[in-house]
Amino acid sequence: LSVYNLVFSSLSCTGCRGWHTRTPCKRGISTMSSVAVLTQESFNEHRSGLQPEQVKGIGAEDEDSLPTYKDAFPPLPEKPLPEGVQETGNAWTSKIKPLKSSLITQVFHVPLEERKYKDINQFGEGDQAKVCLDIMHKTGAHLELSMAKDQGLSIMVSGKHDAVMKARKEIVSRLQTQASATVAIPKEHHRFVIGKSGEKLQELELKTATKIQIPRPEDPSNLIKISGTKEGLEKAKHEILLISAEQDKRAVERMNIEKVYHPFITGAYNKLVGELMQETGARINVPPPSVNKTEIVITGEKEQVALAIAKIKKIYEEKKKNATTIAVEVKKSQHKYVIGPKGNTLQEILDRTGVSVEIPPLDSSSETVILRGEPDRLGQALTEVYAINFTANSYTVSSVSAPSWLHRFIIGKKGQNLAKITQQMPKVHIEFTEGEDKITLEGPTKDVQIVHGQIEVIVTDLISRMDYTEISVDPKFHRHLIGKGGANINRIKELHKVSVRIPPDNEKSNLIRIEGDPQGVQEAKKELLELASRMENERTKDMIIEQRFHRAIIGQKGEKIKEVRDKFPEVIINFPDPTQKSDIVQLRGPRNEVEKCTKFMQKIVAEMVENSFSVSVPIFKQFHKNIIGKGGANIKKIREETNTKIDLPAENSNSEMIVITGKKANCEAAKNRILAIQKELANITELEVSIPSKLHNSLIGSKGRFVRSIMEECGGVHIHFPTEGSGIDAVTIRGPVEEVEKAKKQLLSLAEEKQTKSHTVELRAKPEYHKFLIGKGGGNIRKVRDSTGARIIFPTAEDKDQELITVIGTEEAVAEAQKELEALIKSLDNVVEDFMIVDPKHHRFFVLRRGQVLREIADEYGGVMVSFPRTGTQSDKVTLKGAKDCVEAAKKRILELIEDLDAQVTMECVIPQKFHRSIMGPKGSRIQQITKDHNVQIKFPDREDQQADAPVQENGEANGEVKEPADPLVPKKCDVIVLSGRKERCEAAVEALKALVPVTIAVEVPFELHRYIIGQKGSGIRKMMDEFEVNIQVPAHELQSDIISISGLASHLDRAKEGLLERVKELQAEQEDRALRSFKLIITVDPKYHPKIIGRKGAIITQIRNQHEVNIQFPEKNDENQDQITITGYEQNALAARDAIQTIVGDLEEMISEDITLDSRVHARIIGARGKGIRKIMDEFKVDVRFPPSGAADPNLVTVTGRPEQVDEAIDHLLNLEEEYLSDVVENEAKMAYMKPSGSTASSMEEPRGPSKGFVVREAPWASGNEKAPDMSSSEEFPSFGAPVTNARSSPWGPKRF
Repeated sequence: LSVYNLVFSSLSCTGCRGWHTRTPCKRGISTMSSVAVLTQESFNEHRSGLQPEQVKGIGAEDEDSLPTYKDAFPPLPEKPLPEGVQETGNAWTSKIKPLKSSLITQVFHVPLEERKYKDINQFGEGDQAKVCLDIMHKTGAHLELSMAKDQGLSIMVSGKHDAVMKARKEIVSRLQTQASATVAIPKEHHRFVIGKSGEKLQELELKTATKIQIPRPEDPSNLIKISGTKEGLEKAKHEILLISAEQDKRAVERMNIEKVYHPFITGAYNKLVGELMQETGARINVPPPSVNKTEIVITGEKEQVALAIAKIKKIYEEKKKNATTIAVEVKKSQHKYVIGPKGNTLQEILDRTGVSVEIPPLDSSSETVILRGEPDRLGQALTEVYAINFTANSYTVSSVSAPSWLHRFIIGKKGQNLAKITQQMPKVHIEFTEGEDKITLEGPTKDVQIVHGQIEVIVTDLISRMDYTEISVDPKFHRHLIGKGGANINRIKELHKVSVRIPPDNEKSNLIRIEGDPQGVQEAKKELLELASRMENERTKDMIIEQRFHRAIIGQKGEKIKEVRDKFPEVIINFPDPTQKSDIVQLRGPRNEVEKCTKFMQKIVAEMVENSFSVSVPIFKQFHKNIIGKGGANIKKIREETNTKIDLPAENSNSEMIVITGKKANCEAAKNRILAIQKELANITELEVSIPSKLHNSLIGSKGRFVRSIMEECGGVHIHFPTEGSGIDAVTIRGPVEEVEKAKKQLLSLAEEKQTKSHTVELRAKPEYHKFLIGKGGGNIRKVRDSTGARIIFPTAEDKDQELITVIGTEEAVAEAQKELEALIKSLDNVVEDFMIVDPKHHRFFVLRRGQVLREIADEYGGVMVSFPRTGTQSDKVTLKGAKDCVEAAKKRILELIEDLDAQVTMECVIPQKFHRSIMGPKGSRIQQITKDHNVQIKFPDREDQQADAPVQENGEANGEVKEPADPLVPKKCDVIVLSGRKERCEAAVEALKALVPVTIAVEVPFELHRYIIGQKGSGIRKMMDEFEVNIQVPAHELQSDIISISGLASHLDRAKEGLLERVKELQAEQEDRALRSFKLIITVDPKYHPKIIGRKGAIITQIRNQHEVNIQFPEKNDENQDQITITGYEQNALAARDAIQTIVGDLEEMISEDITLDSRVHARIIGARGKGIRKIMDEFKVDVRFPPSGAADPNLVTVTGRPEQVDEAIDHLLNLEEEYLSDVVENEAKMAYMKPSGSTASSMEEPRGPSKGFVVREAPWASGNEKAPDMSSSEEFPSFGAPVTNARSSPWGPKRF
């Protein structure tokens, strides 16, 4: 230690302000002080503070009252308190009832031969360290690693139970070497090992901590590969064989035989069980010793199994009858020698003597070893056990003194140094204990002595050429010294050939230890201290940024944060780990740069917060495509114009919510535009219904089931209940008029039922029955509802319980509905098989498109299975299997489809090919709707490519060949659309197709307005085309035509024409307004007044522009007319702006400037911090005050500008301030002149005091013998902080401990 602090228990006296030890003061009241620190300064101060009468001498009567040296400075205890002696109890040492922790701790051991990583020397780069950190982050458990005596790895895992179990699995798979093995079981048994959805396989892998690879179904191999630890392999193999045995079609027998007799059945090294399997041909699975099971499984042919069972029983009964036991007490520490490496010693004893040696488990405290076998063999086995025990007892334990910091160098890189010794002396065990300055050796005496000598030589050599030092660095800088991935510290280690130990964060230590070559240690020390010093001058600032914004700030692949780092290269920006759920972002670097970067990032965050407002808009699913628009035009336009992010649900999703994100005002604007589109497209209305708020929760139902059933039944209307607890009764319903009325009636009816007496019953039915129970278009369930008056609610796709059906209503209605539904469900459970005849010519229709028609029938009719004969067979027999009612309904549906097929006709519809794309609609949506509505098939002709871009011709050419003139009455092949289906349906579909043929009308629009209608890059015309779903053709510029053509559906043309003419009116009004706004006015103002008119940062001129809505332009630097200001806008506004400027100029012309002399020593105080003082004066007196710049000829000259009376008042105020501040300046200067030199002390100004003996104690070490009292002024006795310690003589304070 470089600094000695004297610590002692004492009494502080309030009467004489002196120190007394355990003796009350006669002059005042003494108060107990637990700790006092005696330093050179305090000692001098104490001596100088004694009164003369106190130091004249110490009489004999006072000598006994002096404390002894041991009383004043009690020595530290060298030994613990003997047993039975208890420390004095106090409030802090009283027993507190322990609380049960939710955390657990487990220790896992990885043997040396199974360790995957054996080098933990690389700081910050070791794979083992990275793996452990990853496991801690992934599982949330805490890991601590240490070396066991056998060089194995002991891992202590702490945390919650689940976290510890997950960490254990990760440790076994990632820190332990993975052996592998294969097990062969029949291919058909593989699926039982995998289990449903792979659950069995996952459970097996977790249970055995192994990885199990099962070949794919197409792979002919029956070998299952297992990888993991040796123990895990045995367990997994055993479990897989058990699964296979259970599924084996051959005989499977299980025998429960006591575990202690298993070794006699398996034999040494499993020889006997192998012979039994070879002899009988049966497969015998005996659980390994690590699995605590008594069950032996035998599989094979019945005769083979019977033979194997007989032989095993014979061995068991014979051993049970003849075998006896002997118990031997063997020290727990010697058990490992009895077991031997990998259990080989136990197997050798069993092989040579036929005796089984039973060792108690590791977690047992028992030291009893049991020998079991034939009486005449027990003696030989006992002799062998005693021989092993004797050998173990002949081992000796020795220790070599070696500083703990040298241990790693003695071990060497990857244990190379130790490996040389252990290879020569394999029986010697060498143990290094962290923190202890010794190495423990265990083994045969001679071998231990040899190894002892070898290690001493290594230690002596290392001490002679190695050195170490410790430096103190604030822990907050440690990670910066380490660098990213240990880059900084590893560079220093490699450059200077040293080892640097930086304490982990949890130690909260500031000591960094450097070990290695003396010169390298000093150089590394110097470099680390320089780095630390540089960091101390840096500024670290924590910013609170919500974690949800972190990813957006960082950007994809870190692109956005890279821009920030490029802008502020000297600032290090650290984001917290996502798993920590922290909002703190740390900035580190030069103070000014950190402040700038902070402001920049705060601006980014403010923009993100402003743009993160979100609102959900319910829009009927059928209108989503209209909101998207052709090629996404509508949605893109709304996004661009409102600057929002709009997310629509996926096409296959049932959600109707459109989510808008951005600024609040922008989100509201986008919401209104989307709702307006829906309102235009459909007859949407909104209605409010008053229902008592206390009934809202019961109407909504669990997870919204009740209200969702009403919404679905009423065509998907939107029903919105007010926020819970708001007390509002109004419920909003939005949707088509008819459906809204229907939903209103149902809500009111349900509310009335709830108010009177509502009853609820739950039924269960298989999900595949639900569609059949509901019926086509809800027909079946509507009948039940109409006849009983009860409401029946089926589960939605989001509900977890897919079998639950809820019935709501009055008790009588519910009971009746329940009875009907239960009868229906019961009939559906009655599975029957039936047949029907279907002409083979129709089979293809049903099985086409992977049996889509059959799947639809199965979905609609309770999962009924319909089987058609295989292709190629001439059978017309179709099999139906399912519930009786479902089968009958399915047969009826099949017959309807066959009838449609027999009645099917083909019809042609002639529409010019140029209109086909328009008829189809975006992605064929229009044609799909017609197909669905009219239940017909529509086929469009192939497109004629040569005529695609040319005008339609009656007589054309194809492939370069001249055709004969075509009959104008015969339609072209490419214009014919073919429809298939029932005649009446085809006719309706033809009408629907023809209604989609676009019509063209002409609208007259003045030519000069065309470019405004088109808009920037065509945005204006695109907006109109998307809004009205038409095509608008503007004539080419060179044609100078006023005619604009509109093409589209007849129903859309009128709206489009009105919209276009409305736009023309708007443009004409804008033209007129533009002409009025272009009035220009030029005024002449002296250039010297221009800065005053503009104002600070343009504040004054901006106010004039905004107030009068005009544009004001000042002359450029190079303009000839520097005194001209141009005002553009409406005439009256321009004149008002001119008057405002002339008023300012008039005020400025009345102003004067006066120079005054103010002492430069008071300028800074008048100006104030950041100019606050002078700004206050200028605002108060409405003047401008200018101070001289640095280096001016007259530093005291100050100029004041303003109105005469205000200038005079400001000058008086400034002169008063000068007088006030100047008196303070003169006074301070006078004080400074009388200041004492820095080296003088207070004591030199005082009168000398009498001699003082200072602090006196009896029986001090220096009172007897030749030793002298400690010299308080000696830097050797009391070295200053950081000074090197020299090897000096022994001190009265005792031996130095460093």
